[in-house]
Amino acid sequence: MTRLSGQSGWPASQTYRIVTSSPPAVNDGFPQPVDYRDEVPDAPLPVRDGLNPTRLRMPDVGAWPTVLEYLVARFPHDETRLREKVAAAEVVDERGQPITEATPFAPRKFVYLYRDPPVEKRVPFDIEILHRDEDLLVVDKPHFLASTPRGAYVAESALVRLRRDFDLPELTPAHRLDRLTAGVLIFTVRREVRRDYQSLFDQRRVVKEYEAVARYDPDLRLPATVRSRIVKERGVLKAYEMDGPANSESRIELLEIHGDAARYRLLPHTGKTHQLRLHMSSLGIPIHGDNFYPDFYDVAADDYSTPLRLLARSVEFVDPYSGVTRRFASVRSLDWPS
Repeated sequence: MTRLSGQSGWPASQTYRIVTSSPPAVNDGFPQPVDYRDEVPDAPLPVRDGLNPTRLRMPDVGAWPTVLEYLVARFPHDETRLREKVAAAEVVDERGQPITEATPFAPRKFVYLYRDPPVEKRVPFDIEILHRDEDLLVVDKPHFLASTPRGAYVAESALVRLRRDFDLPELTPAHRLDRLTAGVLIFTVRREVRRDYQSLFDQRRVVKEYEAVARYDPDLRLPATVRSRIVKERGVLKAYEMDGPANSESRIELLEIHGDAARYRLLPHTGKTHQLRLHMSSLGIPIHGDNFYPDFYDVAADDYSTPLRLLARSVEFVDPYSGVTRRFASVRSLDWPS
């Protein structure tokens, strides 16, 4: 095993541009990130049992005489429950007024309701608490646990678990980690501070450090900066790289060699979906346990045998209220592949 501390004696940093025709423009060339958190802004219904209400926008046109008939047409398998929810005044409009059986269909208006969560099998890993104060809850998320409700993972998400365990209905993620990635995840506790901490991530005023285990390639010149244009289409599982101005940037450093494998430090400058996984794959050293890149293969939802060897090691930022530099680090470690 060879450990590398620092960069003394390393070759000059190499820059790789992956399937991109031009480098980033002036002022780093990257568009400001879009706020992607699963949150219903100013919802007229409160969080219930750790879950936000669902917000539905009615279509521009439609032949449904009432809101209820539109909902039944959209969710035909839930007709009985929808009628029960309307009768119980659990479906409301934008002003919080209950929808009744006679409420007329209103194009482009929003409706709020609580959906029945799916029956889920518990993800058998615990969340470690790294820090808690009146503004922040910082956790060490395990592999396989979603950050927020999405798809088949609702109650089995870090957000819902923590809201329930600590009775924190306003708890909201300041950023997000993929379900298969472990490590530091920061939540805001109070609505009043939410936007200021989220803005740190939106405006890239946060230093994020990741670690990964992947194949060791003695011919790959590291450290390296990888820039590429990453596209993630709605409804498509994998992101991909394409020609065009770069919208993503990552620095890759070699930390430790262990036989045919190595441990790497990954420093993302941007936060595109699956960015680090794509950039490692593009260099020919896909992260161990990655079933998406370079090629997708199916893994059962309850197969925990081969976690993605990707860890959000630390997050550092200047606190927007105290002005103090704060750093939170994961206590988890990545296993070497057997």
